[in-house]
Amino acid sequence: MTKPTLDELRRILATTRTIAVVGLSDKPDRPSHAVAAYLQQQGYRIIPVNPNLAEVLGEKAYPSVRDIPEPVDVVDIFRRAEDVPPIVEDAIAKGAKVVWMQLGIINEVAAARADAAGLKVVMDTCIEVAHRALQLSGKI
Repeated sequence: MTKPTLDELRRILATTRTIAVVGLSDKPDRPSHAVAAYLQQQGYRIIPVNPNLAEVLGEKAYPSVRDIPEPVDVVDIFRRAEDVPPIVEDAIAKGAKVVWMQLGIINEVAAARADAAGLKVVMDTCIEVAHRALQLSGKI
């Protein structure tokens, strides 16, 4: 499901409560920061994953997905494609339901691994753009 339909995206976003944002920056001009802030404004619980930060957007940051002490629905990835496989392994170990690779991030091997482990996979798609499109269409 690397290119899910709008209906599949709607189901994911409608059932998601907690999103771990891997590579979340504390710089407001960075896409990861803007997307996470948008998701937070829409009522999602954002958990920053960045080993170089203590807090972002008022939330405690963690060095990895495995270090997060609570359940995670979606692991949203803002990292280079070659950095994705270990993040997918962390998402599997954490029991996440979805691995979401942001726009421009494509890693077929990591996507296949996540799919084989039972996770839904969204690749090369911005979660904010998808959410906004669903809102405009009245589907979320």
